[in-house]
Amino acid sequence: QMFAPEPIEWRDEVETLVDRLENESAERKLTREERAIMDVYETVVVVQGGDGLHGFWQSDVNHQRVINSFELIGATTLVDPLNASRWCETRPDDRNEYSETEEEYLSTIEEELFEGMDELVDIMLAFIEDELE
Repeated sequence: QMFAPEPIEWRDEVETLVDRLENESAERKLTREERAIMDVYETVVVVQGGDGLHGFWQSDVNHQRVINSFELIGATTLVDPLNASRWCETRPDDRNEYSETEEEYLSTIEEELFEGMDELVDIMLAFIEDELE
């Protein structure tokens, strides 16, 4: 049974910025800082979407860039669980096919991830204020 956290409630500033960047990315290349904000935001959506870190590693993103994005915004506590779950990339598509040992191990990593996610709202806000104001 996956440890299901309270979903992150982003501040309005973050939601507004992400919407704007989503629209603008169609017309221009985002800066590395802007891309980092999008990466973190979108990764949270994925890992809270029911398949957890398995969903992240099975998703069609540049995983290394995303992990670097967490590092860039200052969410360093989340980098370890992201890296520690990299083995999910080579697992079957369906999380239900994990062995009991794999599932237990992944759940442990996810607890660490979700505990660290509590700080993400403030970290993200601070990064936006420092980098994009």
